[in-house]
Amino acid sequence: MRNVRSNKSQKTKSTVIFIVLVCLVGLLAYSGFAGIKNIFGYRVKPFSEAINRGLDLQGGISVLEEIKADNVDNDTIERTIEMLSMRVNPDGVKEISIQREGKNKIRIEIPGEFDSKKVLDSIGKTGKLEFKGPDDKVILTGSDVENATAYLDDMGNPTIGLELKSEGTKKFAEATKKFLNQPISIYMDEELLTSPTVQSVITNGKATITGSKSLEEAKRQANIIKSGALPVTLEAVEFKTVGATLGSNALPLSMKAGAIGISLILLFMIIYYRRPGIMASIALIIYVILVLGTFAAVGVTLTLSGIAGFLLTVGMAVDANVLIFERIKEELKLGKSIKTAVDAGFNRALSSILDSNITTIIAAIVLYYLGSGAVKGFATTLMIGIIISIFTALTITKALIKLGMEMGILNNVSHFGVKRG
Repeated sequence: MRNVRSNKSQKTKSTVIFIVLVCLVGLLAYSGFAGIKNIFGYRVKPFSEAINRGLDLQGGISVLEEIKADNVDNDTIERTIEMLSMRVNPDGVKEISIQREGKNKIRIEIPGEFDSKKVLDSIGKTGKLEFKGPDDKVILTGSDVENATAYLDDMGNPTIGLELKSEGTKKFAEATKKFLNQPISIYMDEELLTSPTVQSVITNGKATITGSKSLEEAKRQANIIKSGALPVTLEAVEFKTVGATLGSNALPLSMKAGAIGISLILLFMIIYYRRPGIMASIALIIYVILVLGTFAAVGVTLTLSGIAGFLLTVGMAVDANVLIFERIKEELKLGKSIKTAVDAGFNRALSSILDSNITTIIAAIVLYYLGSGAVKGFATTLMIGIIISIFTALTITKALIKLGMEMGILNNVSHFGVKRG
């Protein structure tokens, strides 16, 4: 009698958990695709607004820079392209295209809306960094700087953190001792960036610079300092605003088409695998929410190639569930109990899922480091999607199947589409 009550209590508890989970997933799906205008005073943006879009989806700016030098070798041009990439795309997430055109020109395409003057200034500066004391004598140059980063301090003020090399550390220690409570001005190409006052003697080679108007300005200055001097002088010979190749509504339409495609996949899973298919469908919805949420949180810039990478991972996530269910059915046909068959099915599918997905992740890593622009975008969405698909298939799907067993809706082999004589 006690076991019956215990089983009934467990069944009720599991049912409540399942209902709450379904409601939560439904709310997240709705907020992700439709958005919520006002929830506790906050607006939740739909994924179509929260995810950054590339040049082909939202337009942007295109700049053609000419190298003002004769007989420039290929290595110098490649180094210039690399440093420009560090300036305009320091985190490597946004799909910025930087390509050589002809013998001495470089085209830069940046998706989104920007202050054109700031972009041109950031690209065109050669990067001659100088720290000068009140006597106008040079204390440090760009070669003394190891790194520069921008962040918000504890008070929320935009700050640039500087790390100096060993030789620069010695020179800076002497200068801060000499000019204590006096300003040390920082110039980039003879233009004053900031003129902070020395608050203390700095001997560890790590300094902070405050006074930037915003975090964006601090990031721009830090990126210019960090990327160093360009090996050549550039001159902008063409600047234009580029319209979205596919229209501003391309991403919402793509997401709508993707939603229809995923819905058809869910319908197939439910019809073919019955009740386990329902659990897999919930896991797949969670997978889509997690992937798109990660895109928005990380700041991935989505283009057509990125969408292709995402849709590919959806297919791989479905394949993982199909593989698991087929293994479970094989175990059930051998006469094993449902609990034993489920555990064995997941264990048997584990190696196949990991082998195929890890191989694809390695390929995506190679594409990311060796590719550029659209290729990097494809590789980024592919890696994120695969990692999350492994997680959802091996943990969320398994948890949902076991929850279904506890609820009593997956306690018969016929529920898995298996008939026993």
